[in-house]
Amino acid sequence: MMKQLYIFGLMVVALASCRGVNSSDTAALQNDSTITEARLLVMDRQPQYTRVTIKDPWNEGKVLYTYVLVPRDSVLPADLPEGTVVRTPLKNALVYSAVHTSVMRELGAIEALGGVVDVQYFTDEAVVKAVEAGKLADCGSSMNPTIEKVIEMNPDAILLSPYQDAKYGQITGLGIPLIECADYMEFSPLGRAEWIKFYGELLGRRAQADSIYAAVKTQYLELKKQAASVGHKPKVITEMVISGIWDLPAGESYMAQMLKDAGGDYPWASTKGSGSLKLDFNQVLDKAQDADIWLIKSFNIHTLADVKGAYALNDSFKAFKEGNVYACDTYKSHFFEEFPFHPELLLREYTYLFHPELVKDYQLRYYEKMR
Repeated sequence: MMKQLYIFGLMVVALASCRGVNSSDTAALQNDSTITEARLLVMDRQPQYTRVTIKDPWNEGKVLYTYVLVPRDSVLPADLPEGTVVRTPLKNALVYSAVHTSVMRELGAIEALGGVVDVQYFTDEAVVKAVEAGKLADCGSSMNPTIEKVIEMNPDAILLSPYQDAKYGQITGLGIPLIECADYMEFSPLGRAEWIKFYGELLGRRAQADSIYAAVKTQYLELKKQAASVGHKPKVITEMVISGIWDLPAGESYMAQMLKDAGGDYPWASTKGSGSLKLDFNQVLDKAQDADIWLIKSFNIHTLADVKGAYALNDSFKAFKEGNVYACDTYKSHFFEEFPFHPELLLREYTYLFHPELVKDYQLRYYEKMR
């Protein structure tokens, strides 16, 4: 009974502390010069606070969430704009994704990590060992976090990846700011990478974040420029059919953009949408049977025999017949943790696979050629 009363009390505090949140119009929103590539992120740095607005990826012209970041060692200004107040730098964050713990580590702020969910999907050994040793809170599953653990941890923010019409259950009533990390819905690789500036603001690492992004952008654009100078563009397909569905990046997604930037010919580059296309095997075969290169992300594909074993007709593709199939073991590699905020690393790998003459003395970082 006491625990129920405590949760109710937190809910009352939450309702009292919210200063305005989502689903308003974005017409009046303007970026300062800080943000140049990201389309879903608006940052307005003021002397006493930084206002951060996340645009709704699923409803054009709407706002997903607005935050007002105020230094924790300052008096709360009386004239703050509408938005959920977040005191920065964060000191004890609950993080839903290994992608964002990776950012925290790179920014030199891993000490701000207080707990995680879905620890089984983390490849950062230090994080996993800290959870096992009880130094970091294990708050269960992202789909159904253990509320008692969250309350015990008492995080100053929860970083999670939103989805359309998301409902987060009981955690929405705990008075803890929910930081909706919509970076994965960005429309370009550099757009997503630029979100590191937001995380830099949250973690008190503004200068580091700006510097990291500047270096990423310079390297990415240089690689893109080199690939654009090459005449021949190999036809590229990605992933494979699973349970009758072949998920492929839509033409406006940052992954499709990256294939193009690396000098590849992606058959679905002209399709609409920034998510994924769900096709059947024959639809892919009809359009890309002559694909030169095949890229697969999987945790159980290691040989060409595995590829054929997964679906008997996979050997129908030119890339399979000529032995140009490459697989990324997502269980062992740091692919998902690294490339979102370092797309230049993946672009270099793709450029090497498509145009090896442009990238000298390179060793594959994520993919392995299937034999």
